[in-house]
Amino acid sequence: MNTFQTAAFGLSRFCAALAALMIVAMTLHILIEIVLRSFFATSTFVLDEMVGYCIAAATFLSLGYAFEHSSLVRVGLLVDRLSGRPRRALEAFCALATLAVMGQITWYLINTALRSHERGRVSSSVAEIPMWIPEALCAFGLAAFCLQVIAYLLRQITGAPGPVQVPDGDLQNDL
Repeated sequence: MNTFQTAAFGLSRFCAALAALMIVAMTLHILIEIVLRSFFATSTFVLDEMVGYCIAAATFLSLGYAFEHSSLVRVGLLVDRLSGRPRRALEAFCALATLAVMGQITWYLINTALRSHERGRVSSSVAEIPMWIPEALCAFGLAAFCLQVIAYLLRQITGAPGPVQVPDGDLQNDL
């Protein structure tokens, strides 16, 4: 089980690094757009589209990493009052519910990306980006998140510690 935990977290770290690269790419594209518009009176004409795709992909790709580091918004009204087995049971139930919902969304996105690829769908902009690329990146990020939730669920069932022990506020040392 420890191997699965480590692999799931490794995949989450890879996805987070990919999300960080997308943010850097967005920033560079914005800077290029500023220079083109300010000094050359032209544009790439696809800034809005590319930034939109990158934001969506970066959001989905970073979910697993944020979840493992307890950085997602969480309402602990009931969970914080419990400890031991009752808390782990409630955490396992929440993980199962999360997995059920996110699994359906992931399955839908995978099918949408495959359908877009089969049909050759492209965006309506001048770039004509194949639509399966941003859809597949979002689906990949959600699949990695689902694996991370499965790893968390297994930890709740077995009581095993997680592969990451990060003090609060010390996330930058992990990437």
